[in-house]
Amino acid sequence: MNIVDTVNSWIITLSNFLGPNPLLQASIILFLFIIVAWVVTTLLSRIVGRFTKASKTDFDDKLVHMLHRPVFMTIFLVGATLALGRLELSEVAEARSVSVLQSISVWVWMVFALGFSRLVLTTLNSFSNRFNFVDNRTLPLLQNAAFLLISLGAVYGLMSAWHIDVTALVASAGILGLALSFAAKDTLANVFAGVSILADSPYKVGDFIVLGTGERGQVTQIGVRSTRILTRDDVEITVPNAVIGNAKIINETGGPHEKYRIRCKVSVSYRSDLDAVCAILKEVALNQTGVCVSPAPRVRVRTFGDHGIDIELLAWVPQPVERGRMTHELNLKIFRVFNENNIEIPYPQRVVHIKSIPEAGTTSS
Repeated sequence: MNIVDTVNSWIITLSNFLGPNPLLQASIILFLFIIVAWVVTTLLSRIVGRFTKASKTDFDDKLVHMLHRPVFMTIFLVGATLALGRLELSEVAEARSVSVLQSISVWVWMVFALGFSRLVLTTLNSFSNRFNFVDNRTLPLLQNAAFLLISLGAVYGLMSAWHIDVTALVASAGILGLALSFAAKDTLANVFAGVSILADSPYKVGDFIVLGTGERGQVTQIGVRSTRILTRDDVEITVPNAVIGNAKIINETGGPHEKYRIRCKVSVSYRSDLDAVCAILKEVALNQTGVCVSPAPRVRVRTFGDHGIDIELLAWVPQPVERGRMTHELNLKIFRVFNENNIEIPYPQRVVHIKSIPEAGTTSS
């Protein structure tokens, strides 16, 4: 004998004991199921709670707390359904009443499923070093996907509770979806590109990137449809994901570290002592606050120019955002140190030779 048969036999015995009053029978059944629901939820909290307190995370504690309402409501709604069977309602009234109770049950478990999905994703996000597919970038996308799937399941449950045939609706939704896919192909392309960017992670929020069109800035938001970049002029650029997903992107923050190399170009006279110049430039970089010690600054003689020898100071800064400021400070310091050491920075010079032209009527001897 299964549980359903056992419960039915108890209800028949209880009905015989209470007599022919259907309202009294329904009230007693509902009251008994409320007591059972309270006992079950209390045992769930106390017995299971003992094991959850020994765990290192609060995931199971939150899960047990979230289960109280749906478990209680499910047992209560089962009792309400059985109580309706004792009221001798008409077939239509009883069917509609049962549909209402089933709808409430679907709503309760949908709310639980939404909370459970958020709890799981948030917990996985806190262990992002072990679960790479869940982090601050992909978390909103996964939450939206879970919300969509749970909502679709709830809609299907509600239609089943009210005995609505979903076959025709599914077929109509397929035709409508096909039409919308053609009408919104650009939007869908951006969405799929956004999913690809979040999965492939060519850049993340906070990275400095350079677009193929030359714009440079910091990524402030990676959405499903577009990516937002804030330039150094505090101008926000919104780029559709379909465009940025198929373009060449330079990620200045990518690589083994976020350090960025800056270049300070300077030209010195051919009369200068190159060894002394190189030593002075390296000392300038080492004594400058904000320049990385590792990798160490270096100096390179590049070319022999028309007016002087072109030399380049290479130094690393902690982040690409420091590029402009540190280049400015190093150039100022180089100029001052060169003046103090009488190192000439040549400027373009031109020698003009004027050839005299004989006056009219005279002849050269």
